[in-house]
Amino acid sequence: MVYLALLLAVASLVFWVYVLFDVIGADSERVRLLPKPLWAMIVLFLPKLGPAAWFLLGRPAREPAASRGPVGPPPPFPEYEHPGRARASSPEEDEEFLRRCRERAEEQRRRAREIQNRQERARWERERGEHDGDEDPADPSS
Repeated sequence: MVYLALLLAVASLVFWVYVLFDVIGADSERVRLLPKPLWAMIVLFLPKLGPAAWFLLGRPAREPAASRGPVGPPPPFPEYEHPGRARASSPEEDEEFLRRCRERAEEQRRRAREIQNRQERARWERERGEHDGDEDPADPSS
């Protein structure tokens, strides 16, 4: 019997703390019946009656499933789904952005060609140096 009373007391305490955090974390505009600070005071000072009143009278109604968004796999490019993402406000800004992208791509291609030319030149010099080392310097016919 004592264990049951202890279990109920612990469950009541856990529920009270949960409801207190639920009140604190609730959106102020959606709280029903009373202002949010008053609900926090009720839950804090009436540990048995306050949480029940919060769940019955004050807790914001849950959103219907349809308004929470689509159910299913996420889109392949979620960054495009944000309504406030950056967009060009005029065609000139869009053209400027595209021009900078083309310039950056051209610069990257130029650097890649330079690196490739250096690698080819170094390989050619290594191959030439290996062939020069194969010849006998004492042999005048070569």
